[in-house]
Amino acid sequence: MATVKFYGNETVPLEMHKVRIVQKLSLPPVERRLEKITEAGNNTFLLKNDDVFLDMLTDSGVNAMSDRQQAAMLVADDSYAGSATYTRLEDKLRDIFGMHYFLPTHQGRACEHILAKVFVSPGKVVPMNYHFTTTKAHITLQGGSVEELVTDAGLEVVSVNPFKGNMDIAKLRAVIGQHGAGNIAFVRMESGTNLIGGQPFSLANLAEVSNVCKEHGVPLVLDASLLADNLYFNKTREDHCKAMSIREITRRTADLCDIIYFSARKLGCARGGGICIRDRALFEKMRPLVPLYEGFLTYGGMSVREMEALTVGLEETMDEEMINQGPMFIGYMVEQLQERGVPVITPAGGLGCHIDAKRFVDHIPQSQYPAGALASALYIASGIRGMERGTLSEQREPDGSEIFANMELVRLALPRRVFTLSQVKYAVDRIAWLYDNRHLIGGLTFVEEPEVLRFFYGLLEPVSDWQNKLVAKFREDFGDSL
Repeated sequence: MATVKFYGNETVPLEMHKVRIVQKLSLPPVERRLEKITEAGNNTFLLKNDDVFLDMLTDSGVNAMSDRQQAAMLVADDSYAGSATYTRLEDKLRDIFGMHYFLPTHQGRACEHILAKVFVSPGKVVPMNYHFTTTKAHITLQGGSVEELVTDAGLEVVSVNPFKGNMDIAKLRAVIGQHGAGNIAFVRMESGTNLIGGQPFSLANLAEVSNVCKEHGVPLVLDASLLADNLYFNKTREDHCKAMSIREITRRTADLCDIIYFSARKLGCARGGGICIRDRALFEKMRPLVPLYEGFLTYGGMSVREMEALTVGLEETMDEEMINQGPMFIGYMVEQLQERGVPVITPAGGLGCHIDAKRFVDHIPQSQYPAGALASALYIASGIRGMERGTLSEQREPDGSEIFANMELVRLALPRRVFTLSQVKYAVDRIAWLYDNRHLIGGLTFVEEPEVLRFFYGLLEPVSDWQNKLVAKFREDFGDSL
């Protein structure tokens, strides 16, 4: 990667692309923003995109495609079976990961569904560095349980540790010893741990996890959805990776694993997903579920046009100048917020900038969902849609008691090649204003609470009239401005 210095000594990320197609945005006035978040039950997932200025909810399915990806979509082969499009995708995955077998799915959580159906049964345990919401849900629905084994540093909000997504090897050995290797469904490593700030694991740590798995005959499964960011951090933060190419780091990562699954909505900048398998016996266990739940074995619920785009996108993921765009812009946003005193997760990870709601609104108890309240307040203040990643994203215990999350975060995703630097600066400005007025923000309480994945479609209301006070303060400070 070339280093670009500015003559004026300003340090800013440089876009390594040019914009050829644009999509118009609109910024509703603050009163309308209050009206719309109220209609959405203070759940940013339920906002209509027409009412959102900057959509930082997720990077899933909203990364910008390249010109080569869009061109590739025109040569798709629509054959139901034996499609040349499928063959091109399969060949590309074999080339990158070195695994012979591939099962296509419509998205990442379909991979989780298949893995849970095949490997998890009542009493089985899945150790992992950290859980993801849908992963945990699929495992528990099959009667299994999750053991989170991230190192203690992974839960430190402010840190200089470059690999906060590492698994604690001593804890892994202890869990296997406690339950017995026969009761471990598989060990799961998540690249770019989603719920604790997009933090990566080191290649050295993955090698240690792999050795333990081999020692006990337990499959090692990698969730590679956020692999692109993890590869960038391996390359830039891990000494023995600095002389390696992105392709070499990728192959070494894959060589340590038995199964790799991914959401193409993140990895490859397309829509779909898939499971890569090294061993034929494991492949044959999973194969019957693809035509049953997804589609035929050569499309698995994916559009062939998306499969062509994915094939190109996977190859582009091997380009450091492509995968550096997300982490560099996220790093810039984190630095700018730190300078203004706003509490954020450090070091900057992948996927997005993560605001620490526990410190931002430390007067709101976790029982009133501080991260959810902050996400609601941020939309009112800016028109920016973020995502709650805290207690609201957990699910209750069977007895109805609340599980309080380790972290209360508002994630502001920065999809690759989507936002401009001025838009990032706008976000920083409005977050800084909100931080200065954080005493106005109050909590939320459920009005309608689903039992499963409540954060997707649950409805909440403020515990007081704090939102009206926030709007009044906005008008006092900004006048007629949007």
